[in-house]
Parts: sequence; C-alpha cells; structure tokens
Amino acid sequence: MFDLEFGTTAFLAVMGFIAAFIDSVVGGGGLISTPALMWTGLPLVTVLGTNKVAATMGSLTSVLAFLRSGRVDMTLIKRLCPLSFVGSVVGVLTVRAIPPDFLRPLVVVMLVAVAVYSVVKKDWGSVSTYHGLTPQMTYLSFLVAFLFGFYDGFFGPGTGSFLLFSFLLLGFDFVGAAANARALNFSSNIAGLIAFSLLGAVEYRYAIPMGLAMIVGAFCGTKTALAKGAGYVRPLFIVVTSILIGKQLLDLFLQS
Repeated sequence: MFDLEFGTTAFLAVMGFIAAFIDSVVGGGGLISTPALMWTGLPLVTVLGTNKVAATMGSLTSVLAFLRSGRVDMTLIKRLCPLSFVGSVVGVLTVRAIPPDFLRPLVVVMLVAVAVYSVVKKDWGSVSTYHGLTPQMTYLSFLVAFLFGFYDGFFGPGTGSFLLFSFLLLGFDFVGAAANARALNFSSNIAGLIAFSLLGAVEYRYAIPMGLAMIVGAFCGTKTALAKGAGYVRPLFIVVTSILIGKQLLDLFLQS
C-alpha cells in the first residue's frame, strides 16, 4: 500500500531540489517550494516558516560555495547583513498582523522593470565594474538591504532576483551579483528562521527532508553557475523573473 506521508515527503524533496537549484543562482526558488508546501494543507504562516527553514539550509550551502570561490565581497556584505537581518525580523512580526497580498501589484511592476532592463541591456553584467561604494551609494545600499530584508520576512517572492539586480546596479557581473545576493539573502533567511521558529510556525517533519534536498540542489546549482559564468546566469535570471511576473499576475487575477 502507498504510504501517503512518504509520498508527501518525497514530493517535497523533489520540489526542494529544483527550487534550491534555481534559487542558489538567481533567486525565485520560493515560486516552487511555497506552492509545494501549500499542497500539504498547512496554515499559510506555517508554510512560510517551514519554507524558510528548508530554504536556509539550501542557502547556507550556496553561500559556502560562493565564499570558497572568492566571488563574495566580504567587506560590503559584512556591512549589509545586519540590516537585512533586522529587516527580516520586522517583516516576520508584521506579517502576523497585516496580510501581505496588497504588495502584489507593486511587486509585479518592479519585476517587469527588472526584466525589461535586463533584456534591453544585453551586455550588462558580463564584466564587473564595481570598485567600491561612494558615500551616497553606501547609504542607499543600507536602505536597500533593510527594505529587502523586511520584504523577505514579510512576503518573499522575488527577493533573490531583486537583490541580484541591486548588485548588478552596483557594477558586479552576473556571477558576482548572484554570489553577493545569496550571501545577503542568507542573513534574512536566518532571521526569518529564528523568528518563525520562536513563533512555533514550523513543521519540522517537512522542513528537514525538504531542506536536505535543498542542500543538494543548492550545491549543484552553485557549481553550475560558477562553471558556466554570466552566459548561463543571465538568461536563467530573465526566465525566472518572467515566470515570477506570470505567477504574481495569476494570483492577482484569482483574487479579483
């Protein structure tokens, strides 16, 4: 006889691997992992908390691989991570009081802008031109780190893509932007993990097996990105961002 619990766990593991493979490079893994967890029938807050625990396991794997490759700017990331961490905690606490769906129209507009800009700027991100932050860009990067940390804890879809785009704007190439985006996103993931765990909004019997699969997926995805470079990351980034746009538009249509 088919074991339903085993089948659910296996399904989540497969979805977790695919989500982490994509998420480790360009973000957007929540597009796969969150609906997969919703299929279990868990309450929405528990789905978000369970996904955060599993995603953090995968995120740690990709961050370690990018760190070993030397593509993470530790001077910059060490300054931004505390702001992302605090922002995520505030976001998790806020989502318990305010439904996040009102953000969907704004997210769609932002994702469309990101996709269009990335398509039009064909050579953008092929070579790194980053040489440090000006004083003005320093304050702006602090604000961006906090806001996207808050967004990750409060809502989440597209956080990795928005962060990658932000690092591209600073002058990093696509692989460098992906590496630094994953490192910064890891801090907001850790904060969300802690906050959701303290709130008791995590189903560990799903989070652990899904997280283990995400470790493998993140390892494979990061290795592929480092081996193939910007020529691989850029088209994947555009494809995933386009899918995110479609998903958010579909959700808006279903709500109307």
